[in-house]
Parts: sequence; structure tokens; C-alpha cells
Amino acid sequence: METISQSRCYGGTQGAYRHDSRTTGTPMTFAVYEPEHRSTGRLPVIWWLSGLTCTHENAMNKLEYKEACSEHGIIFVCPDTSPRGDEVPDDEAYDFGKGAGFYVDATQDPWADSFRMRSYIEDEFMDVVAQNFPVDMERQGIAGHSMGGHGALTVSLRNPGRFRSTSAFSPIVSPLNCPWGEKAMTGYLGPDREAWRPYDSVALIEDGARIDNLVVHQGRDDQFLDEQLKTWLLSDALRHAGMDAAVHMHEGYDHSYFFVSTFIAGNIAWHAERLKA
Repeated sequence: METISQSRCYGGTQGAYRHDSRTTGTPMTFAVYEPEHRSTGRLPVIWWLSGLTCTHENAMNKLEYKEACSEHGIIFVCPDTSPRGDEVPDDEAYDFGKGAGFYVDATQDPWADSFRMRSYIEDEFMDVVAQNFPVDMERQGIAGHSMGGHGALTVSLRNPGRFRSTSAFSPIVSPLNCPWGEKAMTGYLGPDREAWRPYDSVALIEDGARIDNLVVHQGRDDQFLDEQLKTWLLSDALRHAGMDAAVHMHEGYDHSYFFVSTFIAGNIAWHAERLKA
């Protein structure tokens, strides 16, 4: 693992790092905030999955999590959203290719070799972080925004019991039912819509997946709400499944990091209650 940068922040360390991924076949960058703590202690961790066009830097620079993580003693980790590099295939559109991995394992050429973000996040990346930072893998939470909210929901629903807490801001709740999802799933996975279901939180719940401690935050003035996000589909699925989850609709807020930053400290406190129980 290579250290790209480290800066002291709220008594802890905000760093950026790089490692060679066996899953994607590329170098992968990520950010870690490690609060000040006793050298022998291991801390709970929140994995943050970012949205379309983002790298690890967007949340690291724009999302105001560091003070709250320092207060609650939580490590905060931000992976990249896709493989990178000159040899990695790309698309001219912002919502496909680099920066738009959708946290799936692609099966279609030319994406299948490197766009394996599901396996990267679930099977490799978290272990890399655990081997290099003092995270307590018995106390994990996962969260994300937009495409990353979709990622957080689906990763958690596919791995019940792995995360003590799950939250999502402005998530794409059902790629089966929105233009962003239909484009990405067709391109990465092909036309068989049954193959998309493991990457759709509404479909996963319909198919029997269940998790505890779930909260969703959504702005009512989000410009993508009606066409792309369709939060009501998740609310309906949760109600029909009898899942104890909270979906908060916030008046006047849009899709931006201004919205997410407004509520991130409270969200981290919510995670902390469950990660330290």
C-alpha cells in the first residue's frame, strides 16, 4: 500500500492511499480518516460509497464527516467508484464507464475484466483496509450517496449480519426502474433483467433480503427524485416486507453534497449508537 497524502484533522489523520487490486487488475485509490485513539485500540468503521462521477476525493474534500468521526471515535473510509487507468475502458457519458461502476461485477465486454466493483468492495477492499488500519470488523457500518446509496443498500442486503448499520442519502433504489440503472445494467450485465436483481435494493427486498438498522435520507427538491431515484419504491417495499426502517424526506433539499453535509453528523451519531452497542 502506498501513502499518497496525510494531513492532521480534528486530532486525527485524513489520508489518501493506493494499492494494486487483484480484483480489478488496476491500482485503486481510497481515503481513510483515522481519529486519534490509543495505539492498541481498534475502532468501528463506516464505509462510504460515493456517487456518479466521484473519486475517493469528493467525499474526502466535500463531506463534513471528520469532526463527527473524531467525536465518536469512528474510522471513515471512502473507496473509488470504478477502476482507473489508461488501459481501462471508458465511455464519453458521465453515467457509464469510469466514475460510474455502479458497484456491480460486469459480465459484458469490454467491461468484464476490470469493472468488478462488487467483488472489489465486498471481498478485497475491506480486507485491505483491515490489514492496514485499526478497524474492528465486528463493528461495521455502511453508507453512501446516490449511486453510492444504491451500492450501500445492495451490499448490505446481500450480506445480512455483516453491517450493524446501513444508511443511504438520495439512493438510486431500483436500477430496474430508472434510466440510469437501465443504461448501466444493460451495459455491464446484458439484457437479461433477472441478472440485475442482485443490484436492485427493491428487488432484493422483494426476493427476501432483510437487514436491521436502516435509514434513508432524501431531499424533496432533489432534481433526480421523480425520474431516477423513485424513493417511494423503496418505501413501498419496506412496508410490504414489514422491515423496521426509516425513510426521511427533507423539505427544500436537493441532490448535492450541501444536502448530505447538512445531515452527515447526525447520521454518523446514529451509526455510532449501533456500532458501539
